[in-house]
Amino acid sequence: MWVYEKKLQYPVRVGKCDIPMAKLLLEQYGGADGELAAALRYLNQRYTIPDKVIGLLNDIGTEEFAHLEMIATMVY
Repeated sequence: MWVYEKKLQYPVRVGKCDIPMAKLLLEQYGGADGELAAALRYLNQRYTIPDKVIGLLNDIGTEEFAHLEMIATMVY
């Protein structure tokens, strides 16, 4: 079970528009090795491993989604 609070774990302060940094962040957001890909890998691997580890991969996958939310807040 998850409890969602519309509040970031860490404050994000953007002072000015920085296009090169935004491009780097977007790669971390949706690139091949980005947070979205990592979250989906962890959540999909749950179905191929022993029962003892399923909860761990579920926790890691959902944490990756939290990272995704932080990056999205910085970019948008």
